[in-house]
Amino acid sequence: MSERFEVERIPGRTDAVLLVLLVLLVGLGFSALFSASHNWAEQLYGDPFRLARRQAIWIVTGALCAAIVARIPLRLLRRTVPALLCASAVMMLLTFVPGVSEEYLGARRWIYVFGMSFQPSEFVKVSLVFYLAHILSKKHDRLDDTLNSVVPPFIVVLVFGGLIYVQNDFSTAVFVIFVSLLIFFVARVRLRFFIGLALASVPLAVILLLTREHRVLRILAFIDPNLDRFGSGYQVLAAQRALVNGGLWGRGIGQSLQKFGALPEPHSDFVFAVLGEEFGLAGVVGVVGLFLVVAVRGYQLAFESSDPFRSLLAFGVTSMLLLQALLNMAVVAGLVPATGIPLPFFSHGGSAILMTLVMMGLLLNVSREERLGIAAGEYEVAYG
Repeated sequence: MSERFEVERIPGRTDAVLLVLLVLLVGLGFSALFSASHNWAEQLYGDPFRLARRQAIWIVTGALCAAIVARIPLRLLRRTVPALLCASAVMMLLTFVPGVSEEYLGARRWIYVFGMSFQPSEFVKVSLVFYLAHILSKKHDRLDDTLNSVVPPFIVVLVFGGLIYVQNDFSTAVFVIFVSLLIFFVARVRLRFFIGLALASVPLAVILLLTREHRVLRILAFIDPNLDRFGSGYQVLAAQRALVNGGLWGRGIGQSLQKFGALPEPHSDFVFAVLGEEFGLAGVVGVVGLFLVVAVRGYQLAFESSDPFRSLLAFGVTSMLLLQALLNMAVVAGLVPATGIPLPFFSHGGSAILMTLVMMGLLLNVSREERLGIAAGEYEVAYG
């Protein structure tokens, strides 16, 4: 019996820590979303279960995708990088096609297929992490050559960041570029690249930030929500009231008051405020703790991996999940201006939960291959 067959038939143990965390976050997230969405759904659609039912369908779909992604050899998944980038580009461009995409609140961020909406920028997040892990690990011994090894993948990042920006989604564009730069940094790209980039990009970012009125209003609302308490500061004040109302132990499941008209779209960007009101400080600390444990496990995989690709992939996925969560929570707590970044596992959104589960599947895959002992350079032996 060949060595190749022997390795391929070993299933590898599932990472119990990640799996338990995944189940807990999905369960808590769905419960919080149902509580936050039922009144909104009843008023909007006449069906209190509509949003929760749609989210459940996406969760099941995402779980199946995660299970598949977690079992396919990463060597084979790496071959899909060109297809992933092409698919990402096509979907992003489709958001500008009338009939395929519709404008909502001044933005075109979704495409509609067979009555279902999908947000391509969520797909881009995963594609870029996968692409950067692939290309930077492939060139890890040539990263001193900034022009030929670093600039081309960074241009790819800028192209997708630009496409997200012109969708009127400044926050997501900046977030995606920032996480990408973290991956460049961990890949040990030379410091002078980041210094030059900072000198060039900071003035541009300030200009882009201040040239749109709604962005300026968000910053002013962050500085003092009472300056526009019935406008830009309204959602900030409502979120803070929800957290204060929750106290230490919360008002109880389903007992949030702010979700009944005070919080705009409480099932989406501000679902964490509803969770804080119903479960109190104890619930908030518990959820933050779950995300931190995911981060600890993910970064442990990243920095202990024997393979550059697995290391960068685990780092990128973990950073994408953790920073999204912390940023959303910080917005709700009034620590940073409103961004529109969803809370992974909790915020309503089919494409968001689907891609979140796929990212968890990738982490499980990295853990599985580490447990199989597939060292750097052994892919040819293990998977042919």
